[in-house]
Amino acid sequence: MLEVDKILEKCGDFGRLQWLMLLLFCLINLLSSMHYYSQTIISIVPKYWCADDPTAPPPSESSCQPLSTNASHPATCHSYRYEPYMGYQSFSNEMHWICQNAWKLTLGQSMFFVGSVIGTLGLGYLADKVGRLPILILANVIGMLGNLLTIFSSNLALFSVFRFIAGLATDANFLMMYILVMEYVRPSMRTLGLSICIGIFYCLGSMCVPWIAVLVGNWRTFLLVTSLPLGLVPLFYFIVPESAQWLISKQKYDKAVACLKRVAKINGRQIDDSVYEQFIEDCKVSQKNLETSKQNILGLFKTPRLRRNTFILFFKSMVITLCYDAVSRNVQGLGISPFLMFTLSATTILPACLLIIALQDRIGRKAMTSITLLLSGIFISVTGIVLFAAGNASNQTTTVLVTLSVIGRFGVTVAYNSGAQYATELIPTCVRGQGVGAVHVMGYAFTFLSVYILDTRSVFSPLPEIILGVISFLGACLTLLLPETLNRTLPASLEDAEKFGMNDHWYTFSCFEKRSQSVAKLAAPRGTSLSISNDSSVYF
Repeated sequence: MLEVDKILEKCGDFGRLQWLMLLLFCLINLLSSMHYYSQTIISIVPKYWCADDPTAPPPSESSCQPLSTNASHPATCHSYRYEPYMGYQSFSNEMHWICQNAWKLTLGQSMFFVGSVIGTLGLGYLADKVGRLPILILANVIGMLGNLLTIFSSNLALFSVFRFIAGLATDANFLMMYILVMEYVRPSMRTLGLSICIGIFYCLGSMCVPWIAVLVGNWRTFLLVTSLPLGLVPLFYFIVPESAQWLISKQKYDKAVACLKRVAKINGRQIDDSVYEQFIEDCKVSQKNLETSKQNILGLFKTPRLRRNTFILFFKSMVITLCYDAVSRNVQGLGISPFLMFTLSATTILPACLLIIALQDRIGRKAMTSITLLLSGIFISVTGIVLFAAGNASNQTTTVLVTLSVIGRFGVTVAYNSGAQYATELIPTCVRGQGVGAVHVMGYAFTFLSVYILDTRSVFSPLPEIILGVISFLGACLTLLLPETLNRTLPASLEDAEKFGMNDHWYTFSCFEKRSQSVAKLAAPRGTSLSISNDSSVYF
């Protein structure tokens, strides 16, 4: 909303308040990373073997079968022993959800992502009704409640319900603060400021999560330690202003002005009341003009090219989100401690953000997303091939496996964040909020399958990597069919979106074009106003 950006320049769009909001956003990154990855940490499966024969030595690998079978030792195992990683007692070995009961852990984990889908839709809808700030607080309180309730899980039904509740918070607990910071920071500093906060503090939180688990020693204390800090988020109500843009869209002009006056006061600016009055008049005029041309998300499916692009965005989001979640969770079976593997994988987050800052505005969105998705698919697949060929991995092979896995995670992380901005720019302005939300929800819906894909390792050890590699390749190929958005007039209406990039081919890349090339020649209809997106959505 152009009027808000203009008055923010007067109130201060990168002053003390913005620095304070970025600092709080750093805290949100730490808390949301611990919440998201707690699902993986509590479900770590340690080495196990049958304990029916106490005289048999432990095997080199986990085993569901008795170590010795004869007349006195049947082929069915009745009890198991465990060798916890670094002494950490996980939920899976406490509940003995291994071997024939492993499906219970998979189902319980899946309910977390079912909750993510429903929470993203439900809380996103509520955010448009009651505001961003209340939903930010509500989402984090729900996340804390779900994790604390999980501590009392004693059976599959309770575990599934409590993980579902915890999953409801995922996305909204991060995204609402992302939106608020983005709206109050000047456009030229949004990508840099937000990406640095995410790159450093989400990375730091992800790296620390496994070692918090090792330090406390068991999954119950781990959930307690990582959940209680979420109780700080309700205090944001006294610091963070509500979205002025949302308040204007709901015609709550007095509250919007109150928020802007608060911004000016914290930033040390003096603004005449006449400026706010003129601002309100401009907003009313703009809203009156917009009311004559309301369009909704269903318009994305009414015309052939726009419908094709929308389905590709849905599939791309599914592929990238699934690969990101599965690769993040795939920390076992590579020959080293899952905690160490988790930390090594998390180190890719900051370099991925820095690479996006350095290259995305140079080579374009399509090239960035498709190339990184293709390369990550190759490295993930090669990891599976090496894992299959190695058998019992030697130290040298383990190093190769870990290196390939970390590189694969790096590529997926770059593709994940680059793809999020790509979708934001391709969807026309008139339905951008609804469209981006739908794309993101489709991605979260697909993560329901990640635990099942990783579970195929019990059938064929490299199968998870092969599946992820194949769908990454398909996602990279389909991304080539999308038009480029860099240095182009972005579509404002559904009609603009249908014509956008009409002359593009699969091999059309921004880095091969002259920056001075005519926008009209490239895609957009003549007369469309320049609308370069600065509200790039970056999700983790």
